[in-house]
Amino acid sequence: MVMDHEKQRSRYIAGTEGAPPVPPPGGYRGARRQTTPAPAAPAVATAALAAGPRKPANVLGWVALAAAVLFALVLFGVFFAGGTDTLYGITMLALQLVVVATVIAALLSPRGRRLGAIALIVTILFNVATVGGMSALQTSASGNYEGAKTAEQKHAEAYPGIKGEDPQEALSQQSLEEVRAQSDALFADIRARLTAEFGYTWTEVGDEDLRPERNGYGGESMLIEYTSTAWATNEPVQGYDRKLEVMAAISEEVVAHGLWDLYSFNDPTNSGIDPSMIAKLYGSDDPRTQTTWEYYTENFPDPMRFYANIYDLSNDRDGGFRTAREAQSARTGEPIEGLQLVAVASGVLSEADRAEFEERLQDYPGFE
Repeated sequence: MVMDHEKQRSRYIAGTEGAPPVPPPGGYRGARRQTTPAPAAPAVATAALAAGPRKPANVLGWVALAAAVLFALVLFGVFFAGGTDTLYGITMLALQLVVVATVIAALLSPRGRRLGAIALIVTILFNVATVGGMSALQTSASGNYEGAKTAEQKHAEAYPGIKGEDPQEALSQQSLEEVRAQSDALFADIRARLTAEFGYTWTEVGDEDLRPERNGYGGESMLIEYTSTAWATNEPVQGYDRKLEVMAAISEEVVAHGLWDLYSFNDPTNSGIDPSMIAKLYGSDDPRTQTTWEYYTENFPDPMRFYANIYDLSNDRDGGFRTAREAQSARTGEPIEGLQLVAVASGVLSEADRAEFEERLQDYPGFE
């Protein structure tokens, strides 16, 4: 029996050379045969089969999308027509609430949610607030407020005079042509005198400027604000005594031409302006150290106002005034220092417009 067992054992392990023994025929006692389970069906496929075919979006989703797109087109139509007031009207706000309610209903519906989300994006991008804001900016930039004006407002806008001013004053005072002629003659006499007494030469600065006056009712009047061509000395005017001499000579000339004596804005002893404000405006509260002198007169009740300014770089302590004057000179071509003369008249009427002005006033009884 022992011999048979040894033979059988040697047969199992012969030629294995260290490899594990093979199992006996029929396998080891008590061993179980294992089977490989079949692969499970993909979960996605199973879920798709269980869900069945995809259902199309319901009518509510399409209605919400169509309403949002249509409302956006309406908004842009009103925008391009310039109806800013219409965009912010009760009708547009009510329509927008209807569109919003439709979009919310579509979002709550499982089959309309996708189209409802698209409609929501359209509504957020294009609504009364966004399109109305664009229209308001465009209207403000162009000044086109016609849609918001009543017939009475449009009538007042065409008023030829100025609100709060008696139009008869414009008819009784100097005309534009008379102001121009007087200022030209005044400048010529001042230049001739200062050249003869002090040797100054002159540069003409800029051009005459004529601007329509606003009438106070949202439109332009027929009256003009006139600014003359300025004249400037090519040489500096420096030294306290020399400045006083120059201004005294100018004062004599303006009085000879029907204006009042020159009045100093920069001198705290007679201007009535607080010294701290004078220092800010003219570089110092002491006329001896100021960078700017500003003298003024007028021919009231006529409209002409006359200014004589002296810019003096010798009193510029930190270089800031020179920088400002150089920038001004680069814009206008005027000398950076010296004396400058200019005349201004507000609310003047051209002689060529006098007849039309009187005719148009007939449509505005009680206006003033």
